[in-house]
Amino acid sequence: MKNRFTFLLAGLLCLTLGFSAQAAEKIPVIYDSDIGDDIDDTWALGLLLQSPEFDLKLVVGDHGKTMYRAKLFAKLLETAGRADVPVGIGLDINVQGGGAQSEWVEGYNLNTYPGKIYPDGVQALIDTIMSSPEPITLICVGPLPNIKEALKREPRIVEKARFVGMHGSVRLGYGGSKDIAAEYNVKQDPKACQVTLSALWDITITPLDTCGLVDLQGELYKKFAESQTPIAKAILENFRIWTQHHTNLNPEMWKTQSSTLFDTVAVHLGRTTDFLKMETLSITVTEDGFTQIDDKGKSMQVATEWLDKQAFLADLVNRLTAE
Repeated sequence: MKNRFTFLLAGLLCLTLGFSAQAAEKIPVIYDSDIGDDIDDTWALGLLLQSPEFDLKLVVGDHGKTMYRAKLFAKLLETAGRADVPVGIGLDINVQGGGAQSEWVEGYNLNTYPGKIYPDGVQALIDTIMSSPEPITLICVGPLPNIKEALKREPRIVEKARFVGMHGSVRLGYGGSKDIAAEYNVKQDPKACQVTLSALWDITITPLDTCGLVDLQGELYKKFAESQTPIAKAILENFRIWTQHHTNLNPEMWKTQSSTLFDTVAVHLGRTTDFLKMETLSITVTEDGFTQIDDKGKSMQVATEWLDKQAFLADLVNRLTAE
């Protein structure tokens, strides 16, 4: 009887330790985003929230439009039942006002958000990184003035964080063009990108070579559009509103397919390099916003090609629609 009790006790201990280890394996993440400009930032947030591998510590709006971005974050998090995630207000520089998703947050009072709101999102980012007992994965999917300022205030964040970004154009431009582009996130603030992509932390990026080729159509999009998960419904509602504000798009596009979902690839890279060809390349950022392969540049991991894009898309939809 004693041996049986000992065996059961050992089994329960192993089970408990197993659950503890599983919880400890979650990847602590900060999401820095110019949410509310292109709709892909909203999709990326949804993917982040629907990925159980992540422990989302903080979201911060970047590239100005401070109240607009903070409200989008807060309402999306509240809608998803994740008001435990603090919202940081980014630097009020580069651009002001609202954007194409303003209708969705019209009347939303940021003061009613059940979670924490940090007026100084840059300091919140620094404090979250420096106080973390384990390295933070910093996923950045917009221009980088917040990160430039964070590095200025506290250079030691490079020792306690790794950077994962949606930035650049290495061998392909928009839509798979052979013409290398000054990609938006870099071109909007080249200096901030120069500082960030030369800092002494581990860097992984998805340039247009991979993230610029991602969209949903057909049965996969139908599965997403018909989903009743709170986050999928919120994304679709925002996508519908967003399409109405872009004269170069079919306003009915949201019914049949997505736009290009650039930022979702950066979120994916926050946890795995599955489905992608990764190369170690040395990259420099030019004054006019180009990302060039240069032996004198910072060495980083670059997602240069898809090995199985369809598998990534299926995984994206499965996560967004998971109950």
